[in-house]
Amino acid sequence: MASCVACGKKKSVGNNVSHANNKTKRKIMPNLQSTRIATAKGEKRAYVCTRCLRSGLVQKIV
Repeated sequence: MASCVACGKKKSVGNNVSHANNKTKRKIMPNLQSTRIATAKGEKRAYVCTRCLRSGLVQKIV
């Protein structure tokens, strides 16, 4: 699983908790998008989470 190039967000682990308070493991996946972004060396294709795209941490090339 890839991680966000801007913030480093990657999958994390938690528990599903049922109404009977049974706990089973689950993976919480970030919303990563493969996009073309602008860097100092030019443009490159990278995985970026939608939070970084929305907040403007990376410049998306249209």
